[in-house]
Amino acid sequence: MPPGTVIPELAYADVREAVDWLCRAFGFAERLRIGDHRAQLTYGEGSIVVTRLPDGAGPVPPERRDHAVMVQVPDVDRHHEQAVASGAKIVSPPTDYPYGERQYTADDPGGHRWTFSQSIADVDPASWGGILRG
Repeated sequence: MPPGTVIPELAYADVREAVDWLCRAFGFAERLRIGDHRAQLTYGEGSIVVTRLPDGAGPVPPERRDHAVMVQVPDVDRHHEQAVASGAKIVSPPTDYPYGERQYTADDPGGHRWTFSQSIADVDPASWGGILRG
């Protein structure tokens, strides 16, 4: 198994194209390839599994993009520049948030939504309406 406790599986029409794009645009590294239907990618201590869509299925349509994968990165602005240069569709540019994160959101060619986040401040959750539990 690839590293990580929670490992999202994301389906694409062409696994090879998706792996190449995710590595180039978002900085993933390919860990394992299984034929042309599956691959394991890593980023830091986390992982995703890229799988092949069933025949005839297409990218995730905009009305079904009700989820996103969040990835913590060391430099969100540099990451954003790399994603833009690789053709990522930027949904929201890098923005500072009151909870101490700088984030941007992008859609990949398979229609999956990604949010990349960099911690920029240690903020008490109570200051922005959060409640820390545990």
